[in-house]
Amino acid sequence: MPVESGTSSAARQAKQKRKSHSLSIRRTNSTEQDRPAMQRDVLEGQDSKLPSAVRHNLLELFGQIEREFENLYIENVELRREIDTLNERLAAEGQTIDGGDLSRGPLKAKASHSTSQLSQKLKTTYKASTSKIVSSFKTTTSRAVCQLVKEYVGHRDGIWDVRVTRTQPIVLGTASADHTAMLWSIETGKCLLKYVGHAGSVNSIKFHPTEQVALTASGDQTAHIWRFMVQLPTPQPTADTSQVSVDDEIDFSDKDEADCDGDGSSECPTIRIPSTTLKSHQGVVIAADWLVGGKQVVTASWDRAANLYDVETSELVHSLTGHDQELTHCCTHPTQRLVVTSSRDTTFRLWDFRDPSIHSVNVFQGHTDTVTSAVFTVGDNVVSGSDDRTVKVWDLKNMRSPIATIRTDSAVNRISVSVSQRIIALPHDNRQVRLFDMSGVRLARLPRSNRQGHRRMVCCSAWSEDNPTCNLFTCGFDRQAIGWNINIPALLQEK
Repeated sequence: MPVESGTSSAARQAKQKRKSHSLSIRRTNSTEQDRPAMQRDVLEGQDSKLPSAVRHNLLELFGQIEREFENLYIENVELRREIDTLNERLAAEGQTIDGGDLSRGPLKAKASHSTSQLSQKLKTTYKASTSKIVSSFKTTTSRAVCQLVKEYVGHRDGIWDVRVTRTQPIVLGTASADHTAMLWSIETGKCLLKYVGHAGSVNSIKFHPTEQVALTASGDQTAHIWRFMVQLPTPQPTADTSQVSVDDEIDFSDKDEADCDGDGSSECPTIRIPSTTLKSHQGVVIAADWLVGGKQVVTASWDRAANLYDVETSELVHSLTGHDQELTHCCTHPTQRLVVTSSRDTTFRLWDFRDPSIHSVNVFQGHTDTVTSAVFTVGDNVVSGSDDRTVKVWDLKNMRSPIATIRTDSAVNRISVSVSQRIIALPHDNRQVRLFDMSGVRLARLPRSNRQGHRRMVCCSAWSEDNPTCNLFTCGFDRQAIGWNINIPALLQEK
């Protein structure tokens, strides 16, 4: 009777052990398939403060993560089985390799490659799953506190600027690359008036602090001051457009802006001639603003200068020079004779006109790319935004370094700060609008999907403190402005 060799006996034992282990895995897997359903039944029976829809969504996501890890575990077992098979083949030659210490030749390379693939797949799965969970939380929060109320459609090109009047009646103003500025009823979304006096893109619009007068800056190298009178229409009930499913929050659409064309401005009364034209710049006038009191205005231009004008006489009072490249924005302090200008030279400058005999200027170099805007708050702060994807909050009493820095994933355009709650609204190149507090804590992101929100770059944001319907407005290069209702108490409570 032949005698079984030691090598053959060891190989057979290893094979039987592997087979037993494989059967055990199959039995375990069949049991594991029922585990998510069992866990879901148990968890759904427990008390929770989460809404049922959110809770169900979380359970589904966690179930997906568990199934991914199970698949990875099974793949790992299969790899171990391959190592055992290779050990069997080498056993006959008097060599053995421990699966935990693969240190030679082709086996080392193969094991290393397999381990690398396993590690990469694990990281990818973990990152995707957790990102989806986090996005789900943010989506639910944003929808609860930030609701789209009205869309203002009628411009035939991108909208650069949006503002709300500071006197009654409260209306919305937009400035567009189609050479026009429009006034809108906030409640109905109807165009009330169109200004067509510019020969170039209208880059900004600002309203007089106490009168029904608008100030617009244009690519035709001028700034215009024009008076208006509007009568608000009777508001009509509007459909609720805020109810969007979680899946719709992922933007699958990049619709052409032609889809946004409307005829909301076809019957608007038109103003063609300004009451005052300010001419001194040798380049595009990119922005303009009223100084406190409304008797002077400041303009910012691509000719690298900002000009201070007397409104009554239209005369140039001061030319503010010093920037090395084109200006991008200018802003005035709400209660003091202070002006801040921003530029492509990565700086912003603070001009002080409080003392008529001394006009001081301070230069601030806090960014590494174009400063797209710098604005004052009601307190002693300046907030600056940049193409370097940061926003910085500064204290006017000590501007040597920012007191807060917000880092984002996209260039920041014309920002605005809520007067009463001091919330910063950041419009981005990537079509997002995010809300932060003055300490740099993110509060929310405005909902955006293929059904609502901007479809192109968001150019500007503006808060309205006195309107109960909409308290935040945004505009973009998709030819529309949007009115949002931000539940600020809920927003701050979640903070």
